[in-house]
Amino acid sequence: MNNTKYVFVTGGVTSSLGKGIIAASLAKLLQERGYSVTIQKLDPYINIDPGTLNPYEHGECYVTDDGAETDLDLGHYERYLNIPTSQANNVTTGRIYQSVINKERKGEFLGKTVQVIPHITDEIKNRVQILGNTGDFDIVITEIGGTVGDIESLPYIEAVRQLQWDLGEDNAVVVHLTLVPYLAAAGELKTKPTQHSVKMLMQSGVSPDILVCRSEHEISDDIKRKLALFCNVKKQNVIQSLDAETIYDVPNLMFKEGLDYVVLDKLRLSTRKQPKLTAWNRFLERHKNPTSTIEIGLVGKYVELHDSYKSITEAFIHAGAANKTKVNVRWIHSEELTPESAIQQLEGVDGVLVAPGFGDRGIEGKIAAVQYVRENNIPFLGICLGMQMAVIEFARNVLNLKDANSTEMNPKVAHPVINLMEEQKDVTDKGGTMRLGAWDCQLTQDSKVFEAYKQELISERHRHRYEYNNEYKEQLETAGMKTAGINPKTGLVEIVEIPTHPWFVGVQYHPEYKSTVLNPHPLFVSFIKAALKQSKK
Repeated sequence: MNNTKYVFVTGGVTSSLGKGIIAASLAKLLQERGYSVTIQKLDPYINIDPGTLNPYEHGECYVTDDGAETDLDLGHYERYLNIPTSQANNVTTGRIYQSVINKERKGEFLGKTVQVIPHITDEIKNRVQILGNTGDFDIVITEIGGTVGDIESLPYIEAVRQLQWDLGEDNAVVVHLTLVPYLAAAGELKTKPTQHSVKMLMQSGVSPDILVCRSEHEISDDIKRKLALFCNVKKQNVIQSLDAETIYDVPNLMFKEGLDYVVLDKLRLSTRKQPKLTAWNRFLERHKNPTSTIEIGLVGKYVELHDSYKSITEAFIHAGAANKTKVNVRWIHSEELTPESAIQQLEGVDGVLVAPGFGDRGIEGKIAAVQYVRENNIPFLGICLGMQMAVIEFARNVLNLKDANSTEMNPKVAHPVINLMEEQKDVTDKGGTMRLGAWDCQLTQDSKVFEAYKQELISERHRHRYEYNNEYKEQLETAGMKTAGINPKTGLVEIVEIPTHPWFVGVQYHPEYKSTVLNPHPLFVSFIKAALKQSKK
């Protein structure tokens, strides 16, 4: 018999309240109490996945080990829980409808009219329960994207209503995250937006069991009583969530408020042991009390929206704490960089990270940044496209192949040092067709990366169509750009280094996806350490 319990996290009043952080914090507390927990995200948009979305639309696209292109909230889930997510942890409306339509075409609904209820809602219910049915988890937390009242969210809310009925009241709990705004003119907190949000949820047949109220000010007992009365919840189930100094403070704040306790009480589960958050708080202590400060230049095309590089900035925080160092990020738009302006824009940084991306916009700026750090011995980390730009810059300015480029930017280039992967040449569909997910990489022992990882064989996550062109490998190596890691099966060059440089590493994969609070990524730790050394010069 499957004894998995389910927690549903919905949001009201406004978006960006932090459902993902609340879900991840609750999961962390339940994990600390000895339960096995996972989190999934239901996204109401019709794209199959965020893989084809511009980062300006949706922030970064987070990639899992099994190659799923997913919502950035899955990054938070992994960073908090320290366990990998998968394809099953992110479901979109597009995926739900695609599945139902495929079944209809196969004739699985012969003679029936296919409708939102029951067919779409049944598919949502099946997806919600996939992780629970594995038997691996005591508790599955499901975050429902969007805001209650959105047309797109209605089938999900209806599926939650049905699941509450199917599973029984002790096996499913609804946590509703809402806003209690402060009106400065009146000098008071207002509960009406929350009341309306809960009313809307109840009109859909779902009554929240727990209210988590985001606010800038303390929520008094009187207000909690008022919310409990008008929203039909117990007073102890009204939880305040005040603005925190960092997202990593939220588990402690939620523990103090008793969120995990009221969830376990509703699910009729024992509270087991008290969450100690020992390793978590050790990280927080180091993060909040740095002994040094450094500045890293992050060169990218989407710097106006910092969420486009969410995993990178979080990896800086983890690696910074490991080095007892505060990492300040200098955001640098690659479109505004030239070899001349690089001197001014990058002056004084202790390290430079050239970020991933697609397309030819801002490419020359990234190349200018690489040239500046290579010639001035500033620690450098290039990720995915950033690594490819390092190869192009080296080919142009050291090998003197002036028109060296990637066939992504110029399909007819004379020196394609970066080329379309062989298996990508016949691919015409854009969605989910890149080289995705975890792939092995064999490290060279006398390299900076081996020093960082302290092992020969690593596995890292990828998301790309273009690769290092092995036809130029001998020339590049002879001139001083060494291959420090290759895929043992395909021979694809995954890592390049310049051994004569203090710390110059380019990687084809995305190390940022695997950095967590409890396991800061070794490459980021090593990069920050090198930047710290640079800052002391």
